[in-house]
Amino acid sequence: MLVQRAKTAGFCMGVSLALHKLDNAIRRNSGSDKRLCTLGPIIHNPQVLSDYEKRGVTCLGNTDTVTSNDVVIIRAHGITKEVEQKLRQSGASIVDATCPRVKKAQTAIEAATTNGSSLLLFGEADHPEVKGLMSYARCGKFVFPDLDTLQQMTLDPEQSWVVASQTTQNATAFSAICSYLKSILPSLAILDTICDATGERQEEAGMIAGGVDAMVVVGGHQSGNTKRLAMLAAEKGISAYHVESTAELKKENFKGMQKIGLTAGASTPKALIDEAEQWLLAL
Repeated sequence: MLVQRAKTAGFCMGVSLALHKLDNAIRRNSGSDKRLCTLGPIIHNPQVLSDYEKRGVTCLGNTDTVTSNDVVIIRAHGITKEVEQKLRQSGASIVDATCPRVKKAQTAIEAATTNGSSLLLFGEADHPEVKGLMSYARCGKFVFPDLDTLQQMTLDPEQSWVVASQTTQNATAFSAICSYLKSILPSLAILDTICDATGERQEEAGMIAGGVDAMVVVGGHQSGNTKRLAMLAAEKGISAYHVESTAELKKENFKGMQKIGLTAGASTPKALIDEAEQWLLAL
């Protein structure tokens, strides 16, 4: 069995930075009576979250129980402006671990909609990053998951519009969306908010998938960027297995295959990718 492992698989810069900030907070808080918590999952990987829980980090779903005796780390995906305001009013010590690319997108959306332009955001409506991005729009705001949905929307060509994307969305799909919008909206501003690392991972995953019998994609089932890597591989006409760990892999699925591709989401620890590679090599 040959395994072609993606060079871009694993932690991206934003995830590494967020975990570095959390690790520093744990060290600084050692011996303190303050509660250390993250506002939402710091990243979308269950194994990583479990490890931090064992180290005493509490994951909060909202700000309701936050007090001035808490140290709160804002997750890598960011939070809404309203939630951040409540967090700051609580008096808690705050560590902002929002990915720099997400923070840049938030700022760009706020600036681009200050003049009255409405926002069109390509993304998953229930994703925490998208909720945060939407909160920075000053005027009208609309989120859509794909081009087909967008084409069903009635958009006033006399109005000013801004189009942006969730940072981990498919770059090719976003390009097609922008082309369509430019054809129907005379006053359109396009914000380049897709992370470079996302595009690189997707491109490499597609190239690998084109030359293997099947693809294994390791990452949290709640991770949007991981799900998109698996979808890209499947579009090449091969079987793509999105798993959180090797426990989900089945030997019979790879029977008779000679070459398997391996990649992982931006929140996947190297140890889990190594484990998957060793499992495949042992077939």
